[in-house]
Amino acid sequence: MKEKEKRMNTGSKLKIIPLGGLEQIGMNITAFEYEDSIIVVDCGLAFPEGDMLGIDLVIPDVTYLKENIDRVKGFIITHGHEDHIGALPYVLREVNVPIYATKLTVGIIENKLKEFNDIAKKTKCKVVKFGQSINLGAFRVEFIKTNHSIVDAAALAIFSPAGVVVHTGDFKVDFTPVYGDSIDLERFAALGKKGVLALMCDSTNAERPGFTPSEKSLGRTFDTIFTEHANTRIIIATFASNVDRVQQIINTAYRFGRKVAVEGRSMVSIIDIATELNRIHIPDNTLITIDEIRNYPPEKTVLITTGSQGESMAALSRMANGTHRKVSVGPGDTVIFSSNPIPGNEKPVTKIINELFLKGADVIFQDAHVSGHACQEEIKLLYSLVRPKYAIPVHGEYKHLMAQGKLAEALGVPKDKVFILRSGEVLEIDEESAKVTGKVPCGSLYVDGLGVGDVGTSVIRDRQRLSNEGIVVATMVVDSYSGSLVAGPEVYTRGVVYTKESDDIISEATEVLTEALTRAFDKGTTDWGKLKGIMKDTLNDFFWKKYKRSPMILPIIMEV
Repeated sequence: MKEKEKRMNTGSKLKIIPLGGLEQIGMNITAFEYEDSIIVVDCGLAFPEGDMLGIDLVIPDVTYLKENIDRVKGFIITHGHEDHIGALPYVLREVNVPIYATKLTVGIIENKLKEFNDIAKKTKCKVVKFGQSINLGAFRVEFIKTNHSIVDAAALAIFSPAGVVVHTGDFKVDFTPVYGDSIDLERFAALGKKGVLALMCDSTNAERPGFTPSEKSLGRTFDTIFTEHANTRIIIATFASNVDRVQQIINTAYRFGRKVAVEGRSMVSIIDIATELNRIHIPDNTLITIDEIRNYPPEKTVLITTGSQGESMAALSRMANGTHRKVSVGPGDTVIFSSNPIPGNEKPVTKIINELFLKGADVIFQDAHVSGHACQEEIKLLYSLVRPKYAIPVHGEYKHLMAQGKLAEALGVPKDKVFILRSGEVLEIDEESAKVTGKVPCGSLYVDGLGVGDVGTSVIRDRQRLSNEGIVVATMVVDSYSGSLVAGPEVYTRGVVYTKESDDIISEATEVLTEALTRAFDKGTTDWGKLKGIMKDTLNDFFWKKYKRSPMILPIIMEV
């Protein structure tokens, strides 16, 4: 009760608490807190970096939300990309509150939750229309139409007693969108006239000058490519969630009299949902199955596939390395990468491009993509319309946040009113002042198979060491009564030395270890901890002197 009274008494300021999505691309999640109400904007994942061996996904640590579950009113989702919705199936196990989003976004979330049946049954998803507001405790949240690389992307106007915060989500200004209306600049301007406390703006392209080209401009690019490659089969790799891109590919294929097949589970799923919700329009007799593609001349087909980011198990990767069961790539194929590599994915993407070239395919990997994020002039436009008192750049690496911070200053936001936050920091803000007052638990949890959070940094370090240096296993058997050596020691290695050399090396290592253990037993050492320490130290020293390597040493003692 005292804790609740304390919160009530100090609740005159709005607290903005990013739990992820800063210092990196991905894992976007931000909590907004006012007195006894907490709402959460987005709940995304990040994909593992190259040194996160064996890790499938990275999700945010929501310890703070679990500790305050009685005050959490709901998740408000800006759009249906994985870096904004991907962690929901895992987080909802601990923080199961209603989800509010636009139509396509809800459709994608509900489809994702089908794989987690226990979560799907108890999770409420509610569709919100653009211009509509929802009331959640002390907050009122309005959904505002924006443009992005996925249909139904929304910005949010978050009304609280402390003031209005505008959160752009991921956005761009596209006056000629492929589907639906252009961004609702009029509403942003109206909010600016009434007074906006803070603007939380997408920073992804804050370093890039100018405007982001319209998605529709790619229609002309595809027309040119299809004209120049009229006698080849065309394979186009793009993000599964880029519904507008898929729509343009289908439109161009239809104009050129080609049939379209779709490959990749996520791609098929997204197109099915978008079609069902009337967010994509496929002309009659245009779409065929992957099995039917062999019934048509190659130059009359287009294959839309996943794998544009070099994912090892994606459809395009399997085509490139020859393991796809239904599609073989070779001379007579034109492969188009209609995306840019996400930072960190450059090497796997380049690897696939090289493999496709080696198979004789013609590969196009430039000028077939436009970003879904605003460049500098669009960011400036939004600041000019919203006229916020405070600027809080979001969504991006630290350099992106800093770039937007400088733009905000150039547009008249005082430097002391620009906040470049770090994940976990608590920004307390109202019309009078704003300052970082503390930090809450945050960080990353690793998803490995069915395990969530059971693989920590120590396990990752062990995996890295195993992959770099290999493992040495040493075993011996001791008498349970006397503590004397009965058998062994025996030494086994994996990933340490070349097989043809291993017998001699293992014999030498075994001899050195036997001498060390004999000395220990002669001195009356029977403590297993000390004996294991001797085994590890002896073998570490041996392999370092012999090879300048430090393999993982695993000592095993058995007793009889």
